[in-house]
Amino acid sequence: MSGLKDANALKQKYNGIEVIEFRDEATVILPLDKLHEALKYASDKLNYDFLIDASSLDHGEDADPRFEMVYELATILDEKHLRIRVKVEEDQPVPTATDIWATADWHEREIYDMMGITFQGHPDLRRILMWEGYPSFPLRKDFPLAGTETELPDVAFTGVAPLEGGPFVTSSDSKEPRAKG
Repeated sequence: MSGLKDANALKQKYNGIEVIEFRDEATVILPLDKLHEALKYASDKLNYDFLIDASSLDHGEDADPRFEMVYELATILDEKHLRIRVKVEEDQPVPTATDIWATADWHEREIYDMMGITFQGHPDLRRILMWEGYPSFPLRKDFPLAGTETELPDVAFTGVAPLEGGPFVTSSDSKEPRAKG
C-alpha cells in the first residue's frame, strides 16, 4: 500500500521536501538536517514501526553530493511503505536512526564498512564485514574491480581453507564449529 498520504504529511510538516510517486510507491527527498526529525516523526506519528532497509548510493567522485542514503520504512498493521532519501556530502556524518529503530544498528554498520559514511551518535560504529584497519571501502565506485594489493599472506587462495588460527575452531567432542574464547 502506498505511503503517499504520509509522504504529503511530511511535506506539509517540513520545508524543502520533495515527494515523488512512482508505481504506487512514495519517495520523500529531504535535506540531511531534517532527516532524524522526519524519521522520528514517521515512527512516532505516522506509525512506521519497521525499518525494512537502510542503504546508500555512491554517485561517483565527480557528483555533488557524492552519496545518497535511502531508508525503506513500513507499517506492519496496514502494510504501508515509505521511502526516504537524503543526499550526503563526502565526509559528512549522517544522524543515526538507532534510537528510533534498533535494526538501524547493523544497516548503518554495513554502510559505514562498505561506503565509509559515518553515523553521528551510533552506539557501536565499527566494521561489520571487513576487518578493523582495512584501508578501503569496497562498494565505492573508486574501489578497483580487481581489488587492492595487500601485504597479508594467503588472503586470496584456491586451496582448502585452514581452520587453525581462523575465527572458528572445531572441537573433537562436537560436530559444530565454536567461536574462539
